[in-house]
Amino acid sequence: MNGIKLFINKIKLSLQKHTGVTQNKKSYESWLSKGYTNTPTVTVIIQSHNKSLQVSHIVAKLRAYPSIELIVIDDGSDFTHTRTLARLMTGANEFLIHSNDLYENIMYDRTLRMANGKYVALLQDDDDFDNLEWIQAAVRLFEQYPALAILGGKDALEFVFQSPKANGKIIQATRPFDFVPAVNRAPMWINRELYMQKLHHIDFAFAPFQYDDYELCARAWLNGLQVGWYDAGFKSLSAGGMRLWNQYFAQQQYEKNSRQLYSLYNKRQAEIERLVQQSHRLFLQKSKD
Repeated sequence: MNGIKLFINKIKLSLQKHTGVTQNKKSYESWLSKGYTNTPTVTVIIQSHNKSLQVSHIVAKLRAYPSIELIVIDDGSDFTHTRTLARLMTGANEFLIHSNDLYENIMYDRTLRMANGKYVALLQDDDDFDNLEWIQAAVRLFEQYPALAILGGKDALEFVFQSPKANGKIIQATRPFDFVPAVNRAPMWINRELYMQKLHHIDFAFAPFQYDDYELCARAWLNGLQVGWYDAGFKSLSAGGMRLWNQYFAQQQYEKNSRQLYSLYNKRQAEIERLVQQSHRLFLQKSKD
């Protein structure tokens, strides 16, 4: 059956080619008018799990930023949402990736390789914000601190290692920005150049999700980079699709990956804390000056 369809389609396309029906459908001028840029300042990557309504809400706001690339990762479990997102992501600098339940770890990593933004923000499908100051503030901080590789806008965290598990304890911030041991998503900003040069990947050993953001922060400090936190002022639209559809799975991943984080970094906690405090002291000195 497919062979017959392919043969009929071949004849149809051949006729179109020879009659010139399709020759004027596209032009360089029409492509140029779309406004594609290969060097956006910011890329925003949104992970979506059956939450196309919420994603549409925030994409409309993000489009107001003058130099932005938007990438939505669709988990592929419900084609109703896939079709909605396909209709939504039609701009020259807007992309939709259909990922078939590969989840955060693998898809954030793969999409970071695709992104062209100098600074990349990883978002979830329940994130919301009132205005674009959170983007402007992040760009300013990256420009001010050239070794800043990761910038979180949700929770500032310190590592807690209790054999045989590890976790993150929320730090109550006393200033609008500071260097911290770790942050979690979302938003979670990445300086893409530093990421590609020194971090290279999100650790696939933590796939498909859970604690890979903590691991990335620990590895950043130990590779001569910095992790910071700022108040992004985000609020939640609803329960995140990632957790909404995977509660039992998430508990399994917590058990597995908390042990993994412990085994990798419990002996290096003091070293990470020393590096954080060193950056913190320099930050306070610079603030006084």
